Amino acid sequence: MSVRGHDRQIDNIEFNVSDIARSKAFYGSVFGWRFTDYGPTYTEFSDGRLTGGFTTGEAVRPGGPLVILYADDLEATLQRVEAAGASISRATFAFPGGRRFHFIDPDGYELAVWTAQA
Repeated sequence: MSVRGHDRQIDNIEFNVSDIARSKAFYGSVFGWRFTDYGPTYTEFSDGRLTGGFTTGEAVRPGGPLVILYADDLEATLQRVEAAGASISRATFAFPGGRRFHFIDPDGYELAVWTAQA
């Protein structure tokens, strides 16, 4: 994930996949996406406009990819999410390059918010 400086905007889309190599082959051949590997369980993709990732770190789930927003101040955003009535589905955790949390919106969609490593 790269920092773009766009506070509270969609920054990334993450697909939970069962086989990263298969997903890379499919999206690379069909749509021309480019890839950067970040270890055995995560690959970033770029379509030339938007980045996202393929991960095997969690189970494949119905309902589509995980939409990830960026926040300059992760804690303040977490407080706003909770104050607006959303539930936190995954507490803040660190990963190479940053930290993030997941939440469930009022309609049941899971989204995530991340910030770069300080």
